[in-house]
Amino acid sequence: MLRKDFIQLSSIGFLGLCSPGISSIINPKKPLAIQLYTIRDAISENLEKALERLAALGFKELEIYGYNGTFFGKSRNEFQTILKNTGLKVISSHHTTGILHQEKGTLLNGWEKSVEDLHFIGAKYMVCSYLFPEERNIENYKKLPELFDQSGELTKKSGIQFAYHNHDFEFEKFDDTQNVYEFILKNTSPDLVKMELDLYWISKAGLDPLTYFEKYPKRFPLWHVKDMKKDNKDFTEIGNGTIDFKRIFEAKEKAGLQYWFLEQDSSDKDIFESIQISKKYIIEQSYFK
Repeated sequence: MLRKDFIQLSSIGFLGLCSPGISSIINPKKPLAIQLYTIRDAISENLEKALERLAALGFKELEIYGYNGTFFGKSRNEFQTILKNTGLKVISSHHTTGILHQEKGTLLNGWEKSVEDLHFIGAKYMVCSYLFPEERNIENYKKLPELFDQSGELTKKSGIQFAYHNHDFEFEKFDDTQNVYEFILKNTSPDLVKMELDLYWISKAGLDPLTYFEKYPKRFPLWHVKDMKKDNKDFTEIGNGTIDFKRIFEAKEKAGLQYWFLEQDSSDKDIFESIQISKKYIIEQSYFK
């Protein structure tokens, strides 16, 4: 028996313990997806074993991080082999701007090669994931629309959609009239630049995702789904916090949702235990499908 077949069978068996409907497990409406940053420590120890653990838990789709001309130190062919062995598929990839940190794989350093490699492994989205604190000033903010549109033009040629992922600082006003998030939405092409909405960070900033869905429909095809503790607003497992996911997911058509990824930046438990807690809750709640 091939290893990927064993993983698939193990996945079905594991999920069967968590949900009464085996037919819905074998043919889920929405495959389980995860942002790999969640298990970054396990990946740094052994990439393939870490992915095998996710596959055994029933995950099928990934969002990756850290591309720098290689995939976690692997060539694109090596990484593609690992994906095939584990039965996993990369949907999206995170990248930084390169405005100040000019490593390979950023929007301003080797972007064409990045697009080529992500296209090779079958990615559908490439996302600007983060602005470093030292990049957060008015001068750099004003550069973003042009940079994002240009980045999106290149990805589009390879059939990949470009997007921007938020934290909470984007919801602070950078002039007297608007916040950074609004500035990006208003001044970029709706076709070339979509948004990956992090539900934790927008909630922590005290804003309502549905307000943005109404104002900018179909601009939010990707979401990060993670929960927030009530007492200290720290990260917690999905279902163990304060975010009203049901209300948000009921607006997914307006948002234009295509894919969403479980993510947990940190945990007070073993991270794989946290993933299992979140996964169980996701399976139990029909609105995640």
